[in-house]
Amino acid sequence: MASTGSPPDHPDRPGGPGRSDTPDRSADAGRVLGVWKNWLTPVVLSALVALGLSLLYMGNILTPQKHLHHMPIALVDSDTGPALPGQSRPLGAEITDRVVADSPPGEIDWRRVSREEAQRQLSSGKVYGALVVPEDFSRAVAALTTADAPARPKIQVLTNPGMGGLGSGIASQINQSAAQKASQAIGGQLSAAATTETAKVFLADPVEVSVEVGHPIGERTGAGLGAFYFTLLLLLAGFMTANIVHAGLDVSMGFADAEIGPFHLREPTLRISRTQVLLAKMGMTAGVSVVSASLVMLASITILGMEAPHAWQLWLYAYCAVTTVGLGVLAIIAAFGNVGQLIAMFVFIAFDLPASGATVPLSASPGFYRFLGVFEPMRQMVEAVRSILYFDAQAGAGLVRGWLMLPLGVVVALLFGFGMTRYYDRRGLRFEPGHRS
Repeated sequence: MASTGSPPDHPDRPGGPGRSDTPDRSADAGRVLGVWKNWLTPVVLSALVALGLSLLYMGNILTPQKHLHHMPIALVDSDTGPALPGQSRPLGAEITDRVVADSPPGEIDWRRVSREEAQRQLSSGKVYGALVVPEDFSRAVAALTTADAPARPKIQVLTNPGMGGLGSGIASQINQSAAQKASQAIGGQLSAAATTETAKVFLADPVEVSVEVGHPIGERTGAGLGAFYFTLLLLLAGFMTANIVHAGLDVSMGFADAEIGPFHLREPTLRISRTQVLLAKMGMTAGVSVVSASLVMLASITILGMEAPHAWQLWLYAYCAVTTVGLGVLAIIAAFGNVGQLIAMFVFIAFDLPASGATVPLSASPGFYRFLGVFEPMRQMVEAVRSILYFDAQAGAGLVRGWLMLPLGVVVALLFGFGMTRYYDRRGLRFEPGHRS
């Protein structure tokens, strides 16, 4: 912008006092805000971020029941009979068949298993709940046709709070609804056999649904959400550690200014390749992550009292997870520069949270989120943390998948990050004074 008058003398300008070789760039806030181009980038990026985050988060939480996709629920028929008069098999078989038949195709993965296997799958996080027809169900129903004041037979609905409150709640609602529909359908068939009016009333809807916890977890677990929030802390710790290391070393190496209140500092710029810069940042992140992960553990377990039966294993996983996320963030920043921080935020936070399956199960999410859940790291991290906290660190409860994700993530971060920096170095785009990169 051209100057409208003679620039004031300034000893720091080329030529010394009384002389200036550069145009006057003095301005005030009004002058800055009056240039429409200064508004363009902040407005566009802020709008895209606000719109994108709103669609991602709200699109996954509003109607999970409408997006059911093979939600795993155990279905147990323990009824030993005998069959009622006019029936060819015990009522347990009739009810379980009707439950499966009445479910819309593809929504529920009904797993017909024994009572013992159902408990094993509940205890290893394989199912969100269970529907159990007890051994004496047919005998209890038969008693309704003759007794004056019969006791209603029960069907058990078992919940699994370790899989998250919403997932367990959706499964419980499905089980209760399925049991109620089956009860009314079978009751219509049996009411004609009743010998008393009281029995006819009971047989119209003969089953009482009993809701119980199938796999209990501790009181200080946030009703199953503790694993989600702990994993979120690991994700944020990795993200923030990488950004803090990135900014701190850029100041130390003279690539950025340090400003603390009114104080301003600029270190001499180092002559160093982008590859060496990334190597230094990744090495420091791996070291600082020990502190970050340890303090997450300290705050969650020691100070706040979160129940952690396998604390040392949880700490080891926490450190490796924080480091992996940090290396991934640094690789993206190295590849894309300042805008890489925004890209990393979407990769590790915006896309990751709704695709984690920690709050809304992926089996109750739209297909887009199930696709993201295949490779987004938080899903694997949540499963590993759940396994350690709620399922006795069983390998089959998601722990193996969670551990495998970490070295894979490190390899991807190293290959991508150092691949991009070596490319920039070969093109001569170095961190040196006078270079525009």
